[in-house]
Amino acid sequence: MAIPTTCIGAYPKPDYVPMTDWFQLKQGLTETSGDVTRLANDLAETDAETETRYHRATEAAVADQVACGIDIPTDGEIRRENYIHYHCRHLAGFDFENLTKLTVRDGAYNAELPTIRAKIEPHGDHFLDRDFKAAQQCTDRPVKITVPGPTTIMDTCANAHYSDQRSLAFDLADALNFEIRALAVAGCKFIQVDEPLFARNVERALDYGVECLDRCFDGVPDDVTRVMHMCCGYPEHLDDEKYHKADPSSYFQLAEAVDRSTVDQISIEDAHRHNDLSLLEKFRKSTVIFGSVAIAQSRTESVDEIVGRLHAALQHIDRDRLVAAPDCGLAMLGRERAMAKLKVMTEAARAV
Repeated sequence: MAIPTTCIGAYPKPDYVPMTDWFQLKQGLTETSGDVTRLANDLAETDAETETRYHRATEAAVADQVACGIDIPTDGEIRRENYIHYHCRHLAGFDFENLTKLTVRDGAYNAELPTIRAKIEPHGDHFLDRDFKAAQQCTDRPVKITVPGPTTIMDTCANAHYSDQRSLAFDLADALNFEIRALAVAGCKFIQVDEPLFARNVERALDYGVECLDRCFDGVPDDVTRVMHMCCGYPEHLDDEKYHKADPSSYFQLAEAVDRSTVDQISIEDAHRHNDLSLLEKFRKSTVIFGSVAIAQSRTESVDEIVGRLHAALQHIDRDRLVAAPDCGLAMLGRERAMAKLKVMTEAARAV
């Protein structure tokens, strides 16, 4: 039995998509106030031609992943300028006109960010069910859809309304749950909450982050696989080895608490920076999605080195609880590199 494979979220956007990926902008998440405001305004309304481009690009992203042998592809997050602000634009309480400059990601960089100025609530119609249906019609394989987690949203926006961070986190979790339930009703069987800030702020994650993670999945049927992703961060450009990543010991501090949560699969990175694989023994019930190719390094890994790492992982976790994936989203690599890495990863998974 081959080890199953999946992707984490973002896939390189083709040139005809009217959207710039966030790491193509100068300051990581945003370039200037004008860019954030323009994106918020431009993306709020789309014409028929733009919708056709989004559908075409989504179909291409799914087809590429399937062609590379991926068992559970994603929609490629084609409609998203970044995976966090896309969701925030659909929630009441966020101000995309008057931004606030902050240092984010544990001091990794500065950015001008949307500001929370009122209670966070769902606003308008559901939207991720549309994204799921557009992607799922492209394949008979189950498509995974991703959602930003509460603590990660909190670190990617300014808060000018809530005096209590915990209350903000739970309001975000409730708003995310509103959308996640709609995804489940639409037939999505793999739903992933992205919480890279768990690794950056372990204290916050253990204080209320894991509880909020469970709140995000409240009421989701048992036939839906609940996934969470926590990478250690990646840079603004390829092959930047000096980027400030989260402390790898954070995985050891978080593993048992996340394993006790209601999630079924936990995604961690391992390719860019190898873990002490005794870490896997701390996941007693959860399936581990094991980062097997680096997403910010231009070099393509060999089949043999991925096979070796997967064999090493299997010394610490049951075979039926291991899934191979990239460390994180693939958009930084460009299409050619992304496909090359996915092909060697799936070949290695089959070989193991």
